[in-house]
Amino acid sequence: MIESDLSRDHLDTIREVFVYAERFRGMSFVVKLDSGLLDGDETPGLIADLAVLRRAGIRVLIVPGAARRIDEVLEHYEMPIDRVNGRRVSPTDAIALIQMAAFDVANRIMTQLSATNVHAAVGNWVRARGVGVDAGVDFGHTGVVERVHRQVVEKLLSTDVVPIFPCIGWSATGNPYNVSSDELGVAVARAIGAEKLFFVTSGTCRPPSSIAVPDDVSTEESGRISRLTIDQAERMSELARAAPREDEETVRWIGRLNHAISACRAGVSRVHIVDGRTDGVLLREIFSNLGAGLMVHANEYESVRPMHADDIADVLRLMRPFVERGQLLPRTADEIRARLPDYAVSEVDGTVRACCALHDLGDRTGEIAALAVDKRFSQLGIGEKLVQYQLYRARSRDLRSVVALTTAASDWFEKLGFVHGSLSNLPEARKRRYDEYRRPRVLVHPVSDSQR
Repeated sequence: MIESDLSRDHLDTIREVFVYAERFRGMSFVVKLDSGLLDGDETPGLIADLAVLRRAGIRVLIVPGAARRIDEVLEHYEMPIDRVNGRRVSPTDAIALIQMAAFDVANRIMTQLSATNVHAAVGNWVRARGVGVDAGVDFGHTGVVERVHRQVVEKLLSTDVVPIFPCIGWSATGNPYNVSSDELGVAVARAIGAEKLFFVTSGTCRPPSSIAVPDDVSTEESGRISRLTIDQAERMSELARAAPREDEETVRWIGRLNHAISACRAGVSRVHIVDGRTDGVLLREIFSNLGAGLMVHANEYESVRPMHADDIADVLRLMRPFVERGQLLPRTADEIRARLPDYAVSEVDGTVRACCALHDLGDRTGEIAALAVDKRFSQLGIGEKLVQYQLYRARSRDLRSVVALTTAASDWFEKLGFVHGSLSNLPEARKRRYDEYRRPRVLVHPVSDSQR
């Protein structure tokens, strides 16, 4: 029976969920929630999804933003609301109200988690110090995080309790300080050795149109950027400094990007910026390869490596749609196994999503063959990286040229430096195996000595 594309996609989704659920069990995820989300229609869904993560065995730590609630309380008591360069000024006579508002938000989340049978606790696990006077501005009880009391937090996590961190820290002498919840999220992730840090925003996770996108950053057809390396993120941050910053959302987006860079530099493997207004966004970002937001990562997201025998089933599944459309020749598991050293694969988060072979045809000529990329990942450029990897191998083998025979991808190969050739570019043995029925085009890539 031939599966439909729809059922195949559903099966792939189910496989992804189980793979990620097993991989992330026991790992620590820090989730920073924007204050703009916590009184809206999105709140019940976000809390339910956080409960799902905890029940899946993921150690969840929550840092709720409280800026909106703090403003409401200060306004109610007719206290001044001042910010300088995005940082709140916290006068002595306002810090008690700020503290009350921050704990009110944290306690609401604890109550909502309790309704899902997930245990949570709010505590004073953050050491802070005052900002003091900066550029002539006395910030009062505004502070920065000095450290997070990791041992206490670890004990809570070991008993399946979700720690909730209000945006308040205390000095060694017991003075309370209002700290940035974004900075607190980074500090908690760093202290606990979290694998992931999430900034769940009340706005878009896409970069504002005023910010230039580096040339090496892949953009999906929808305009979404799904991932950035640290280097790419830093280049975007540099470009953003020259962009107009008239709207608050642009300033906030740049700030989140810089916090993501800071977290990755501090040892957090991956930082995710997601739009919390989208239903199920946390689950989609965590349990699918493509995700739903923007990820900044410390290491390469996809890796090219030689193929292993254990990959054959995955590779055959990748090839099947292309074989059915007549774009690839059918191959059996035994045929692939017999030429296993010729193959390379590209992984995305540990799952094979593309494959490609380099066959030695003799006469110092190689052939790119069996190139297949999961259609959902084609925009990530992993097919191009696989071909470049095989061209590198061709140079190391002292091949003179590499050919590719294709019926539908000649334009794509041309972008990689291939030029149109003819049957004369093929060694005699390969000419005899040329498929006169399919009549694929012959493209040639010279392998120059200067590139070795």
